[in-house]
Amino acid sequence: MAPNSDLSGILEASLYVGDLEAARAFYGGVLGLDEIVAQEGRHVFFRCGQTVLLLFRAEATQVPPAPDALPVPPHGAVGAGHVCLALAESGLQDWVGHLRDSGIAIEADFDWPNGVRSVYVRDPAGNSVEFTSPKLWGIAE
Repeated sequence: MAPNSDLSGILEASLYVGDLEAARAFYGGVLGLDEIVAQEGRHVFFRCGQTVLLLFRAEATQVPPAPDALPVPPHGAVGAGHVCLALAESGLQDWVGHLRDSGIAIEADFDWPNGVRSVYVRDPAGNSVEFTSPKLWGIAE
């Protein structure tokens, strides 16, 4: 049985990229997320509302930490990942226009059976980036 305290959400999520500068241009430039910290050749982190999006070079995170480093276990992924960015339904069409104006191809644009619309694009590393309302999962905006 889980402890009595409620989990309050996802604090951070990770995607893996090959080119940190291309990721920085997409997430910081096109999407306008605020960069928090970066380490050359390893990672760049962005604030996204009350959460943090961690972008790593997988090869760099698969190396076990040095004895004097923070003891973060090795991790990483191969292949495209997915992240869904939440926004108000009323702002989605503006985002579609901005993405297109920025030269970002819309991979999919559809309404779910519950009537909530999702738009999908690919980041420079091939990760799937979805834009939709929290109402998709029955969460109030």
